[in-house]
Amino acid sequence: MARRAVGGGDSTTVRPARRPEVRLPPTAPFEGGGLEPDGDYDGLEFRQADLAGQDGAGARFMDCALTECALDETSLRRARLLDSVLTGVRGVGTDLSEATLRDVELVDARLGGTQVHGAVLERVLVRGGKIDYLNLRRARLKDVVFEGCVLVEPDFGGARLERVAFVDCALKGADLSAATLTDVDLRGAAPLELARWVDRLAGAVISPAQLLDLAPVLAAELGVRVLAGE
Repeated sequence: MARRAVGGGDSTTVRPARRPEVRLPPTAPFEGGGLEPDGDYDGLEFRQADLAGQDGAGARFMDCALTECALDETSLRRARLLDSVLTGVRGVGTDLSEATLRDVELVDARLGGTQVHGAVLERVLVRGGKIDYLNLRRARLKDVVFEGCVLVEPDFGGARLERVAFVDCALKGADLSAATLTDVDLRGAAPLELARWVDRLAGAVISPAQLLDLAPVLAAELGVRVLAGE
C-alpha cells in the first residue's frame, strides 16, 4: 500500500531503515586503567566501568560491549564505534561530537545533554531508555531506528536524516530547524511534539491522527488564525 510523504504530492512508498546486525564474538574483559586518546579497543567488554571524565577522543571500539558504564563528561569526540553494543550506559554531558557509529546498538540508555553534533550514524538501533537534550545538529543519520525510547527535546538542526524510523517512541519538543528528511517514518512516534520548523517535515511520513495533532503548529507556522464561528 502506498504511503503519502508530507509535502510530497504523489503517493510514494517509504523505504524502511536497515537495522544493524551485531553479532559480538567472545569478548575479553577490559583491564586497562582508563580510556586513552586514539586508543584501539578490539573485542573487549567494559562492564560497570566508571569512565566518567575520561578522554577517549579519537579512539576506536570494534566488536566491543559496554554494559552499565558511567559516561558522565566522557570525551569520545571523533571516536569510532563499530559493530558494538552499549547496554544500560548512563551519563550527562557525554561528548560524541564528530564520532562515527556504524552497526551499533544502544539499549536502555539513560543519558542527558549528549553531544553528537557533526557525527555520522549508520545502521544504528536506539532501543529503550531515555535521552534528554540530545544534540544531533549537523549530524548524518542513515538507517537509524529509535524504538521504545523517550527523546526529550532532541535537536536535529541542520541534520540529514535518511531512512530513519521512530517505533513506539516518544518524541517531545524536537527541533528540526534546517534539517533534511528523506524516507523518515514518524508514524510510530507517540507523542510527536515538534518545537518548531514543522515545514521541515517534507520527506517524512506521518499518520492522519498525527496530522490532526500538528494542525495548530502548522497553522501557527503559516500565520493562520483559527477562530470558532459565531
